[in-house]
Amino acid sequence: MKLFGRWDFNVEVKDEGLKRYISLNPIYIPHTSGRLIGKQFGKSKMNIVERLVNKLMRSGQGTKKVAGRYIRGGGGTGKKQNAIKIVKNAFEIIEKRTKKNPIQVFIDAVQNAGPNEETTTIIYGGIKYHQAIDVSVQRRVDFALKYISLGAFATAFNSKKSIGQCLADEIMWAANSDTKSYAIQRKEETERIARSAR
Repeated sequence: MKLFGRWDFNVEVKDEGLKRYISLNPIYIPHTSGRLIGKQFGKSKMNIVERLVNKLMRSGQGTKKVAGRYIRGGGGTGKKQNAIKIVKNAFEIIEKRTKKNPIQVFIDAVQNAGPNEETTTIIYGGIKYHQAIDVSVQRRVDFALKYISLGAFATAFNSKKSIGQCLADEIMWAANSDTKSYAIQRKEETERIARSAR
């Protein structure tokens, strides 16, 4: 079974730690109707492409500062078919530009975009200070998906490019660890703060 009848799931996850948390179960359309919601670690059993689709369904309330710009919601709030079309369009663009399986490019982007270290606040004797900690594998995948979708919305806002083109750019930049990618910028910033808090 191929995604949208075009791209197969015979892709390689190079990071051994992420293999358990990136589900590549073959599906035709990334829509399971919430079958895995409410189950412990259910999202790690959900296909990774569907998780990207779900991240694109951002709420439209208020504005948020991303990459130095204020963006408003986006993605067709709660409209999963719109989000599926955006991902399909982005994958077509990735295939055209890279001549590779877009699922493989997306997996590489997720592996590169998740931070390995972050900081937490510890209160000791009434004094707060930051402590560097390792990021759990599932949280790395969550961060990567979040930053990729936010980066796509940030570049699409007030731009002539469509959201599909911006998502394709963001995924390709993250797959190549390019600093033009919002996800890579956020990863490096998070790890830099964690290094200084060691």
